[in-house]
Amino acid sequence: MKLKINGDMRDVAEDWQDENLLVVLREHFGLVGSRFSCGIGQCGACVVHVDGEPVSSCLVPVSEIEDKEVLTVESLAAADGTLHPLQQAWLDENVPQCGYCQSGQLMQALSLLQHTPNPNDDDINTAMSGHLCRCGTYERIRKAIKRAALTMQEAS
Repeated sequence: MKLKINGDMRDVAEDWQDENLLVVLREHFGLVGSRFSCGIGQCGACVVHVDGEPVSSCLVPVSEIEDKEVLTVESLAAADGTLHPLQQAWLDENVPQCGYCQSGQLMQALSLLQHTPNPNDDDINTAMSGHLCRCGTYERIRKAIKRAALTMQEAS
């Protein structure tokens, strides 16, 4: 079985094909940006994009995503190391503390900005509602999303 992950076709060995997407990403391919936390799709730490939509990768059997495109947090920065506007905004607004939830937060925020380029607080709160941050940086997350939205609008 082959998967398209971050633009690259990758082979999933037969003995990994009964696992969920999160396990395959982390353990088989070494893409450890997505985190395992609750394991039941309630915290948002494992969110990746499948065919452009955010999904909890801990809930998705890898066998169900063949022929679909997967993007992980590792895909955000450019090949030359330039950070995506969301990543830069996260740093500028001092969002990360422990950092555990950040990859899922970033991928959810990316989806929000793709669908709503100029989100207000209600848009952000609704989109990010399934993401838990143990450190409580929700206000900084909102500020970072708004900063990234502005940067992305100015760049286009």
